[in-house]
Amino acid sequence: MTSDPSTPGPDAEPKHPSAGERPALPAAVALLVADVGAEPLDEQVPAGVEVLAGVPTAAITSLAEVAGAEVGVWEMTPGTVTDVEADEVFVVLSGSATLGVEGGVTLELGPGSVVRLPEGARTTWTVTETLRKVYVTPRG
Repeated sequence: MTSDPSTPGPDAEPKHPSAGERPALPAAVALLVADVGAEPLDEQVPAGVEVLAGVPTAAITSLAEVAGAEVGVWEMTPGTVTDVEADEVFVVLSGSATLGVEGGVTLELGPGSVVRLPEGARTTWTVTETLRKVYVTPRG
């Protein structure tokens, strides 16, 4: 039997795309934001339940829904607010803040901080440099 030279055999090296070629990706793969740190946010939202200091503003953009969870970006300008949290995990992209949890810990936040907040946690956010984070929270 003659083998077809255009069909790789079982011992053939995997073909890697050459410069300028991109492998085909499944339709579910998508670039949501080219630069999440610079992306303008869509919706102004209350900075918290109660403003304790300054005149902070907050904004949010929902990026995607994944397995029933919302993935988005939230930002708050300097000031101090209280809030009651949703169940959430977030990663700080930029800025700095102190996050106090009633009856619990006080966290110093900066770029790279990863935090888990349980639903109903009562918090005090003291933002000293505009804080931007990517969050994941259940839809509901």
